Amino acid sequence: MISNTYRFMGKYIFLLFFAVLFSCSKDDIVYEQTRLFRPALNTDLTAKGNTILVNLAKSKDAVSYTIDVSQDSFKTIEYNFTVDTNNFVIDKALIGEDLLYNTLYQLRATANASSSEFNSKVAELGSVRTERFASIILLPRAYDVTDVKARVRWSPAGAAVTEVKTFSSTDIKLANPISSYPVSASENADGEVIIDGLSPSTQYQVAIYSGAILRGWVDYTTLVAGVDVNDSKVVNLSDSEDPDAFAAAVLAAQDGGIILLKKGVRYNIPTDLLNKSLTIKGAYGLTPERAALFSTSDWKVEVGANIDHVNFDDIEFIGEDMAGDYVFNISNAGAQTIINTVSFNNCEIHNLRGVLRLRSDSFVRNFTINDCVVYNFGNYGIFTCDTDGDNQAAIDNVMFTNSTFYQLTVFVTSRQNVQSFLIDGCTFSEFTQTAQQTFRFRGADGKNNIINGLTISNSIFGHGWDIAGAGDKSINFNKDGLKGTSITLTNTWATSDFAVIAGSEMPGFPSATYSGTATKLWKEPYTGDFNFSDNGFAGKFDSGDPRWRVK
Repeated sequence: MISNTYRFMGKYIFLLFFAVLFSCSKDDIVYEQTRLFRPALNTDLTAKGNTILVNLAKSKDAVSYTIDVSQDSFKTIEYNFTVDTNNFVIDKALIGEDLLYNTLYQLRATANASSSEFNSKVAELGSVRTERFASIILLPRAYDVTDVKARVRWSPAGAAVTEVKTFSSTDIKLANPISSYPVSASENADGEVIIDGLSPSTQYQVAIYSGAILRGWVDYTTLVAGVDVNDSKVVNLSDSEDPDAFAAAVLAAQDGGIILLKKGVRYNIPTDLLNKSLTIKGAYGLTPERAALFSTSDWKVEVGANIDHVNFDDIEFIGEDMAGDYVFNISNAGAQTIINTVSFNNCEIHNLRGVLRLRSDSFVRNFTINDCVVYNFGNYGIFTCDTDGDNQAAIDNVMFTNSTFYQLTVFVTSRQNVQSFLIDGCTFSEFTQTAQQTFRFRGADGKNNIINGLTISNSIFGHGWDIAGAGDKSINFNKDGLKGTSITLTNTWATSDFAVIAGSEMPGFPSATYSGTATKLWKEPYTGDFNFSDNGFAGKFDSGDPRWRVK
């Protein structure tokens, strides 16, 4: 009897448990409400005219989205508004006024919940530039401006262009012209006029008009004030087309002097030994060709010379033979030969075996390449320090900035320590021949490092130089040396076809990888056009040589 009672009670409790369990439906489960996820883009931000198209991924719990629009990375907010849809256009109807044409805007968004305590955190959506005003005016080329003049161009169409006006860079409404220039019928037919009387180192907006009708405008920045040709330290060759005039000018120039060369003229490198500081500068002019220096060997330096600087500015440096020509090939022995600074600014350097080759008792303290295009180089690369042993040929500090390097057999080589090495804002494509070495620090132990570290930032690297066309683009990126060098990499990209031979990797390189090939990223990388063809590339505003970046 007792046993039956226990069995009955057990069945009862078991059935009661399941009744309670199944009486709890999913509708009775209450989850704690949490903050919404940050908004994300369905598609990249795009511009149409002076409007911005935004397509956010829809959040089912968001009742609206709050948007901030800025021009200075949110130091100040130009526009703040709330929309109840994830897909919208930022235009006059939404914000009460037109966005500016050809202007870079940054956007960020917050997803709003029905209760504000559950709003998402702010998400930065990125940057987008509005399109240029539909216009017949043409963008200025590098050689369309000097310190006081500018060439303004347009495609003749429709009503005749009758006037050009200049405005301050801050006069966004083009309300207060600084100066105006009439356009003749013949100038209108040519689609070109040269304006004068500008101020050096000044940003302008230059607009064209047909009567009172605005036909378009573009930005110009004038160059720094030109060299005073009446200064006693200036040797002025801006009117000379004699190819040997440069050699004579070097002999005549005072220590620390400036030699001004005529645009479009090719001058021969001197055979006399250099023993003084010089700045060699191309004269200003509205013609595309730079003043050029032509080398059939190299420029030699006097043994024991102590030179403060040799600066090249707006010069094309051309070698006759990439198997044997240099800018400097200094192999002086017996007494230290020192150049404190060798610099290239706004230069085109090509068809050489190397820029600097140092041997024995030859030293360069500071070597700078800025705003240059460097290409078609043989097997001594950008620099080579080529002597083993104590107190032998060396370069102390290296800076490569805002420049493009392509079609190089090797990059840099040293048998001695370098003190510092900075690469910033540079574009590299086919920068080392297949199986050759990029960073080759081949000195003995204690002489194969960069003492204060290698820094590479805001730069882009493509693949190696497959001269043979065999399909192998892999390189020895860092095979020799640098084992004791601190390496700092920031915003440094490599394309998907960047390939390194096993054992020559650089730790942490690259800091970011682009998913496409070099030919997908750049328009014509094999012929030197590194404008971006992939508008979706995340580094298009801040990576690589600034001349190619999206403005």
